[in-house]
Amino acid sequence: MVTTGAISAREQSHGLLRHMLRIRRFEEKSAELYSAGKIRGFLHLYIGEEAVAAGAIPLLGADDAIVSTYREHGHALVRGMSAGTIMAEMYGKANGCSRGRGGSMHLFDAALRFYGGNAIVAGGLPVAVGLALADQMQGHPRVTACLFGDGAVDEGEFHESLNLSALWKLPVVFLCENNLYAMGTALERHEAQTQIYAKADAYGMASAIVDGMDVLAVHQAMQVAVDHIRAGKGPYLLEARTYRFRAHSMYDAELYRSQDEVNEWKHRDPITLFTTKLQQESLLTDAELAEMEAQIAAEVAAAVAIAEAGPWEPVEDLLKDVYTCPA
Repeated sequence: MVTTGAISAREQSHGLLRHMLRIRRFEEKSAELYSAGKIRGFLHLYIGEEAVAAGAIPLLGADDAIVSTYREHGHALVRGMSAGTIMAEMYGKANGCSRGRGGSMHLFDAALRFYGGNAIVAGGLPVAVGLALADQMQGHPRVTACLFGDGAVDEGEFHESLNLSALWKLPVVFLCENNLYAMGTALERHEAQTQIYAKADAYGMASAIVDGMDVLAVHQAMQVAVDHIRAGKGPYLLEARTYRFRAHSMYDAELYRSQDEVNEWKHRDPITLFTTKLQQESLLTDAELAEMEAQIAAEVAAAVAIAEAGPWEPVEDLLKDVYTCPA
């Protein structure tokens, strides 16, 4: 296990598990609220993929930037955005991180250097290139982490972004959360080269693949990527092979894969695997796990309360920031 400073293996392992549990319980509540009509619009859940966010994002510093995709609730939670702010945004309330105007797919917090939540597939990649270029030109020793799914690899922006990043040796880690399905299209049906990390070879870029269901493996692989970038060696492509246990979105009829396949992947649930590992190594007791679950349940309940009590944006403000007219 990669440890930082005086943090013990026990403390760090509890931190990783807490991140995953917070995401899982938040997403389960979000699905419940969506079914009750409290959350509307599109909702893409991160259930099953928790090890990627939990393992990778804590290695980024406060000055580093994150550019996310539309399946970003877990990314935002690990980055430090409060559950209440996220839930209020999904409710469409004015106390949400985007004042209720963005919803589930457009979480944003400039103070956290969390730049979306982007609804357009691959839309975040050129944004990440721009952020990294700005940091490089201004002499800021920062890393920009760009998270995206395997479907984004089919877009021209993927190749353009990797090319420019390699050409200019930009400090970007491109983290592909490959959950094997681009919406409803299986990886082997939309990619001639299914080893996404291998695509970096065309740009002379360092790359690696990691088991995205193993939080420690992700943590260690991300550490290598971040160290590579901080050493001034240019960008890095990291592919995390993972799997979403829920449908692409709450609107998805999920006719493209069998329940047997989903159940088989659930045997590799990252939370169950890591919890078992910690218990076997005497790093986690039943009492500690129960306390962690209770604290998270209270946090999620408080987030719902914040969203329920949050104000709607005044009607007279609905056109604010929509159009900007010269004086």
